[in-house]
Amino acid sequence: MTPSSGPTASTSPQRCYTAFEESRRIATGPLREVALKVKAVADQGRQKTILVFDDLTSELIELDLRGSEADVLDRLQTSGLAEGGDAPATPEPEYAPRGPGRPRLGVIAREVTLLPRHWEWLGSQPGGASVALRKLVEEARRTHEGKDRMRRAQEVAYRFMSAIASSLPGFEEASRALFAGDSARFDEQTQDWPADLRSHAQGLARHAFTAADGKDAA
Repeated sequence: MTPSSGPTASTSPQRCYTAFEESRRIATGPLREVALKVKAVADQGRQKTILVFDDLTSELIELDLRGSEADVLDRLQTSGLAEGGDAPATPEPEYAPRGPGRPRLGVIAREVTLLPRHWEWLGSQPGGASVALRKLVEEARRTHEGKDRMRRAQEVAYRFMSAIASSLPGFEEASRALFAGDSARFDEQTQDWPADLRSHAQGLARHAFTAADGKDAA
């Protein structure tokens, strides 16, 4: 398995993970492959910190490396992370039966707290409060889609940087540049970071900068 030049989770059909031994990238790919590579490195006993990231979210992944390779893979399989990279699905809650012939449409009932004037306005809308709320949510999603995508990408990049690069020179300024949408400043502040770490951080940040420009990351 050859480490890539940056995160690939956004374009790959299979969820990807990246492992770093301190600032050196040691593996990128499906979690099963990454886990075996991490175990091989950890078994060398170099006593260096190894961090494994979910490329999609930059969340840290804890691996239990005890025992044989088969033991490690068995535990991954049991955890539900081994195949698609997603945690085991939460069972769908059961809801009260609906009237005859009325489809469920995936509707989930949850509590919403509003002021009386809000309920009064919603109740006066065609279709009632539920229909009006759904329309408002869909409109807000369309209106803020670009900003939401940018914010999520910024959070993913910052989460990775905070976990592994917070002690490096330029971290604070790079963080400011990330949230300001200043790609040139970000690249400048991370230029002296270790090559593998810099490549990964810049790859994640690029998604935020392209989202801010209304483009898709390459």
